[in-house]
This record gives sequence, structure tokens and C-alpha cells, in this order.
Amino acid sequence: MAHVTSPEPVRPAAPVNQTPGSPFVELDRATWARLSNELEQPFDEADLARLLALGDRLDLDEVREVYLPLSRLLALYVEGTDKLHAATSRFLGEHRRRTPFVIGVAGSVAVGKSTTARVLQELLRRWPGTPKVDLVTTDGFLFPNAELLRRGIMERKGFPESYDQKALLRFISAVKSGAPKVEAPRYSHLSYDIVPGERIVVDQPDVLIVEGLNVLAPARPRADGTVGLALSDFFDFSIYVDARTRDIERWYVDRFMRLRSGAFADPASFFHRYASLSDAEAVTTALGIWRSINEPNLRENVRPTRGRARLVLSKDADHSIHHMLLRKL
Repeated sequence: MAHVTSPEPVRPAAPVNQTPGSPFVELDRATWARLSNELEQPFDEADLARLLALGDRLDLDEVREVYLPLSRLLALYVEGTDKLHAATSRFLGEHRRRTPFVIGVAGSVAVGKSTTARVLQELLRRWPGTPKVDLVTTDGFLFPNAELLRRGIMERKGFPESYDQKALLRFISAVKSGAPKVEAPRYSHLSYDIVPGERIVVDQPDVLIVEGLNVLAPARPRADGTVGLALSDFFDFSIYVDARTRDIERWYVDRFMRLRSGAFADPASFFHRYASLSDAEAVTTALGIWRSINEPNLRENVRPTRGRARLVLSKDADHSIHHMLLRKL
């Protein structure tokens, strides 16, 4: 595996827009891409094919121009956090191991956030300071289908109430405390359910990436009016992958069409009943699912968290990232 070497200092990219009063600096892709001029492309076509999710469009140019400089920025944040940890430990007279640097990746269904998370995981592993990078999706913390049916919310799968929020917070709290071998449930997209008895183990990584629809959601008020912790309270950096709703709808339908001859064709698939649909029936079905479940969730729960991210990656109609919003320090 090729490693990325730390570059010589590069010329800073000039902000495209610094709107007075805005907490973000806006950069277009060309400006952002200049940050990669001194960085070596660590990927080849085989790496890219292995990391892509079904239907996602990503090429080596985008890896070099967008994700490589982003991985360098994240590596700088990790280095800065390391230095702050060391200084704090000296001040307190303690000698504790640094806890994992946690990155949250949020965005709609079908927007490509899973690919973003996997590409960043692979790139960060190639920086000298972060060789151990784990990735966990919040799908594993969905309630099992049997529990969703019992609660009458199977049709709201992916909405905030469909997750075991307490278990998710216990997991991230344990990881962030530095605990070894923290376990998370494993989710199967084939069976569309939690896999009984299977766990994912997170054992003190340098970086943990947490990917999911609602990872940036604020804490919900309790019955007594108090507010507890949110998952994002444990993040050191957060990314929201954004696009126009009409484009995401089209990507969702395109992915559904491809899945008919892919995962849906497997008799063990939860969605096997869709494999025999005609093209017209498949489009109608996909649009029905999108407009009754995924679009309302995006509108009501996912997109409202966009402004809570440290970095927003905005995609154009062709699925390529065309500009970024980076929160000012």
C-alpha cells in the first residue's frame, strides 16, 4: 500500500467567498484542488473500484483534487489534537493515551456519503500519523426489524426514532474514553436487518469515522425538559455531503434500477420481490419509496443538520463535488 508523505508547505488557497457574518469559508473545486499540487496521488484504478459503492461516480481526478487535500487537512487536525493532548497532559501532570480522533460523515440516502467515508478511511491510513483508521456506520444501531414492527415504525426506518440512540451514545462514549475492544452491532443490507450474534470491534484506532444519516442531529429534549448529549458532541470533525434534492432522487432511482439485477436478485435479499419488476414498475416503486420515506426524512431530519458540520461537500448533478464550505476556526 502506497503511503502519502508530508509535503512541503503549499500556497494557501484563496477563498472564493467570505460572506460577512458567515461562519464558513466557501471554496470552489479549482481553488481547493490547488492544495493537492504538492501531494502524490496514492490511488490507482483498482483502489477506486474496490471503494466505490453501487452507482457512485468517482474518478481519480476527484480523489486527487478533493479527497487527497481533505485527508491532508484531517491529518493536520489530528496532529493538532495530538499536540493539544500532550500539552494538556503535561499541565495536568498525567500520562494518558490519546483517545481516537472521531470524524462524523452525514448526508442523505444515495448522496454518496458511504463512498466518502471509505475513501477518507483509505487515504487517512496512508498518512504516517494515522495508520489505524476504523469505520462504523450507524445502520448497526437501527432497532431490529422485529422491534421496528412492534413499535409500528417499520416504514420510518432511518428516521431518528428508528435508532437505539442510547446504545449508540454508549458506544461512542466508550470509544472516545479510550476503552479497548468496543463492540457495535453488524447490519446486513442484504437481509435489511441486524445480524444476530455478529459484532464489529473497534480497538483504540487512531481515527474512527462514524457514517450515517443522522449523525449530526442535536440532542433531543427529555421528558423533563433537560437535554442530554448528542452523538456529534463526541466528534472532532464533521462532514456533510450535500446535493440538490432532485439530483439525489434521480441517483436513488438509478441505484434501485441497478440493484434489481444485483443484490435484489439474491433470494436471501429482503428486497428480492423487486427483482422481477419491469422498468416502469421499478421506477414507480423507487419513486414511491423515495417520496414517502427518504425525501421526508431528508427534509425533516437530515438536511437541517447541514449547518452543524465543520465541512460541507456540495455535489453537482453529475455526482461530482463542485464546491466546499469550511467552517472558520
